[in-house]
Amino acid sequence: MSEIILRIKNLKKIYDNKAVVNEINLEVKKGEIFGILGPNGAGKTTTLEMIETMRTIDGGSISLAGIDISKHPDKIKKIIGVQPQTPAFQDKQKLTEIIEMFAAAYGEKVNAQEFLNEVQLGEKANSYAEQLSGGQKQRLSIAVALVHNPKAFFLDEPTTGLDPQARRNLWELIKMVRDRGVTVIMTTHYLDEAELLCDRVAIMDHGKIIALDSPKNLIMQLLKRGFKKAQKVEQASLDDVFIDLTGKALRD
Repeated sequence: MSEIILRIKNLKKIYDNKAVVNEINLEVKKGEIFGILGPNGAGKTTTLEMIETMRTIDGGSISLAGIDISKHPDKIKKIIGVQPQTPAFQDKQKLTEIIEMFAAAYGEKVNAQEFLNEVQLGEKANSYAEQLSGGQKQRLSIAVALVHNPKAFFLDEPTTGLDPQARRNLWELIKMVRDRGVTVIMTTHYLDEAELLCDRVAIMDHGKIIALDSPKNLIMQLLKRGFKKAQKVEQASLDDVFIDLTGKALRD
C-alpha cells in the first residue's frame, strides 16, 4: 500500500461568515501527481494555500509527511516547494544568482548551472530575470522550488497563458519532478492537462469535494450513469496541427 504523505481532515476556511472550504477530507499518496479541479471560487487555491501554510486554518487539520501544519509551519516550509501562479524575481539578478540565493535561504549549496540545465535554461544562466518570457519564468520557478529537495511540490494553474510548446514542455518538467520522488499537487482549469498528468483528481465545488478518483475511473463512472454524446473520433486536434507546423521546440 502506498504511503500517505498528505492527510486533510474536516478542513474549513471561513470568509465573511461563509465557508469557502467546507470540511473537506483528503489523502494524497507519496509520489503521485494529484490534481485539484473546480470552477472559479470552488476553494481550490484556498485549500492549496492552507496546505502551504500561507493561510490560517479555521477548522479541521492538515498533516504533511507526518507533520501537523498548524503546530509546525516552519518545518512544513522546509519540506515543500511552491510554484505560484505568477512567479516574480528580482529583475536585475542573474539566473544563477537567483538559484544560489534561494538555495542559501534553505542552508543549501547547489550547482546553479545544473539546476538551470534541468529546466532547459542553461543558456540563459547569465541573463537577468527581466529578460525571461512567461514560460521561462515558470521553468525558473520550478528550478527554484527544487533547490532544497522538497517532499511535496505545489503548482497553482502553472500553464495559464503559455503557448502550446511551453505548455507541453512544462508537462514534461512536472513529470520529471514526480520521477525524482516528489509528490506533486496542482490546480488547473485545463481538464486535458489534468487527464494527461494526474494519477488522481479531486473535483471541488462550493467548498466541497464532490468527486475523487483517477481521471479514467471518473470518466467510466460517468459513462455507467448513461452519459452519451455524439461519437466523433478525430485522429488529430488543432493543438496537434499547431505543434506539427511550428515544431515542439521551445522558442525562448
